[in-house]
Amino acid sequence: MTNPVYRVAARGRGAHRTISDAVAAVPAGAVIAVAPGAYPENVRLERRVVLVPEQGPGTVEIRPAHGPALSVAAPDCAVRQLTLQGTDPAEALVRVEDAAGLVLEECALSHGRIEVLGRPDAPEAPEAPEAPEAEPAEEAARLAALHGALGADLVEDLQDPTTGGVLLLRRTRLHGARHAALHVSGDGRARLEDTVITSVDGIGVVLSGTARVVADGLRITGSSGSALRARGATRLAVRAARLTGPGRHGLLAQDTAQVLLDDCLVEGAAGSGAQAEHEARVDMTGCRIATPGGSGLVTGGGARLTARDCRVVAPAANGALALGDSALALADCAVSGSGFSALHLGERARGELTGCRITGSEEHALVVTDEARVRAADTTLSDAAMCGVQVAVAGAVALTGCRITGGESGVRLLSAEESELTESTVAGQRKAGVELGPGARARLTGTRIADVGSAGVTVAGGARLRMDGGGVFRAGGTALVLWKDTDCAVTGVRIDTAGKNGVLVGDDASGTFTYCDIRATAFPALHIGERAEPRFVRCRVFDCAQDLGTAEGAAPVFEDCTAHGVEQSALPTATAAGPGPAAPARPGASGQPPGPASGAGQPEETEELADEGAPEAEPESLEDLLTELGELVGLERVKRDVGGMVKLMQTVRRRREAGLPAPPLSRHLVFAGNPGTGKTTVARLYGRLLKALGLLAVGHLVEVDRSALVGEYVGHTGPKTTEAFNRARGGVLFIDEAYSLAPATAGNDFGTEAIATLVKLMEDQRDEVVVIAAGYPDDMDRFIGSNPGLSSRFSRTLLFEDYSSDELVHIVEHHAERHAYKLTDEARQALSGHFAAIPRTVRFGNGRTARQVFQEMTERQAMRVSELAAPDADVLMQLSPLDLPESALTL
Repeated sequence: MTNPVYRVAARGRGAHRTISDAVAAVPAGAVIAVAPGAYPENVRLERRVVLVPEQGPGTVEIRPAHGPALSVAAPDCAVRQLTLQGTDPAEALVRVEDAAGLVLEECALSHGRIEVLGRPDAPEAPEAPEAPEAEPAEEAARLAALHGALGADLVEDLQDPTTGGVLLLRRTRLHGARHAALHVSGDGRARLEDTVITSVDGIGVVLSGTARVVADGLRITGSSGSALRARGATRLAVRAARLTGPGRHGLLAQDTAQVLLDDCLVEGAAGSGAQAEHEARVDMTGCRIATPGGSGLVTGGGARLTARDCRVVAPAANGALALGDSALALADCAVSGSGFSALHLGERARGELTGCRITGSEEHALVVTDEARVRAADTTLSDAAMCGVQVAVAGAVALTGCRITGGESGVRLLSAEESELTESTVAGQRKAGVELGPGARARLTGTRIADVGSAGVTVAGGARLRMDGGGVFRAGGTALVLWKDTDCAVTGVRIDTAGKNGVLVGDDASGTFTYCDIRATAFPALHIGERAEPRFVRCRVFDCAQDLGTAEGAAPVFEDCTAHGVEQSALPTATAAGPGPAAPARPGASGQPPGPASGAGQPEETEELADEGAPEAEPESLEDLLTELGELVGLERVKRDVGGMVKLMQTVRRRREAGLPAPPLSRHLVFAGNPGTGKTTVARLYGRLLKALGLLAVGHLVEVDRSALVGEYVGHTGPKTTEAFNRARGGVLFIDEAYSLAPATAGNDFGTEAIATLVKLMEDQRDEVVVIAAGYPDDMDRFIGSNPGLSSRFSRTLLFEDYSSDELVHIVEHHAERHAYKLTDEARQALSGHFAAIPRTVRFGNGRTARQVFQEMTERQAMRVSELAAPDADVLMQLSPLDLPESALTL
């Protein structure tokens, strides 16, 4: 049924002369059409009616002498396309009273505010429980649901006389108000759609009490106060808003207010872009804060501000400031061009940064002071005028996977609370990379410092440093500097190319260095000051003019340390601390690489100690090594695969030398084959080939099995695996029977921890160690499938086939030549038959079996020749069919 229409006009039959007369006379639900003109009256709606202009928008103006132009005391009222003009901007122009409801659509309001009233004693909305951190998709869904919940019941509220005042504002303009353009109080409700607010001498939109407001497409320009202010226990959700030039803040949230901002722009605020105080909570998604006169984001008290995919551009002060007991969480956000430090957290604030980009601040990129704490992951902090990260007083940071580039210094730690840098990079600073001030504490794990102007890491008196993995590369000064009374433990760190020393241990200082490599320093690799007592365990120095310089009274301790390519070496190769035996020197100290004269072509799989980086007499040529590979007996497929990989890596090297990016290449290999098929021999040769190509520093082989990697109790396996891996730095780690780390019935087997540790180390030090996993072909698939990280790191498998009978004879002949024996033709024929008759079961040893046969033949020949009176040299060298094992003679 169509609602009746009633007219208002200055003249004419059947029309009311004033709007107020019509409202008083018409029944509920009536539509009142108003003729063009100006109506100097105060209209009050006490029943459900609709006011519309008779001839379209802009033709009807309500202009009272004083007081509100429109007061609404009934639910479900509507006013469309009217102009309302006030006389005092400080007074209410439209008032929606408690329990009333109004739709104000396509109207123009000026010189007065809109008031939506509710019960001042209405119960507050329950506090939102502190939820655990959610995944981004889950959090976005939560925000969308909350945004919808704030406005979903608004249509029902318009008709409900038991709620506070309800306003639906559509495509309406508000201009020239004082104090506030829109104030929703008590338990009032409002929804704003495509509304424009301009030239407010005060605040754009204010919420108080337990009010709820939802705004879509809101525009606020030229407010002398904040554009939005939510206080009390209010709830505000704003989407696609543009807040331009507010005289104070873009958003101010106070008390226990909760605010959602989605896809909003705050531009040119005189104060903060968004500020949360007291216990307020602000959630922002996809917002942009541009050129605020203060800070971009501010939290204080116990407030919490969360921003996702937001941008803060050119703030005059901080990009984000957190004080008090507040919490600041930024995910996938960018802060650029800050006038002060980009991020500043003080007092007892807590900060979380994930996937953020912080660039170009006039002071520091990140400051954490007082008792504040910050955790950051996958975040870049670049081009700060001062420090990338500064931690002072009792603050602390934990940075994981972060990158700090440019600026004066990278990370400056001045707090006695321990800070952590894990898998992070500090690069390109004008001065030092990482500075520990007096009494500071830091733990650096897998962290890389590169291309700094002075020292890589400096540790002042009384400071404590734990540095595990990573390294310092191309430092303009000394790579690592320790001063008096420091407590330092440095493990598995690589120092490459320093403008001064690799490590400088100052007067009266100490520290422990384990499995560290120092290369290409302009000054002595190690400088030990007066009375300093550092300890170096299994460290190596490469390619320096001098490895060690000591001041008077210096007392360094060296255990199993070596120098390679050093012109003036003063480094003891094996010195033990205190009583007890000296640490064993690494084998192969003579430095003679195995060549054709010492066993080329012989696939031995012995249990001898591997050559762990002894200095070479002179570099081996790639051509000689490929010749040695070709002389190996059998293994035609393996030789072809290795040769192809060498060609590929030559191309990689040439591209690097030409300044081109290298193609993706994994040097880690799986060697699948039965015992005795030459896997260890080829692995050792592979390391030497990579050294000749310039892809490995040393090229030595470290052979381990499960027992060398897996511990006997909880917490033992990781360090044990790391220790074995560090021994292989610069060379090849060969894991024999690697499948034993992933038994078919694993349960709580510690092998899985060893595998996880290996995967991490292979990523952290992918340019320093090549890993070869070897074992039976059928079992290696289980090993690769035991951890998702293995399949991507071991992308190539070399299959070692069993030797044929003739190839086994050639191996015996090779052993004979090495030891000055000769096989007769008859012996060769007998050997071939012997090997052909041996069952190829799991006990068959391939090359190992050939070596055992040769050893038994020499023993039998010695017994036979010992019975001769005066055997000549030919007889002493000859091996005949009589010298074959007993089993061969009975065939």
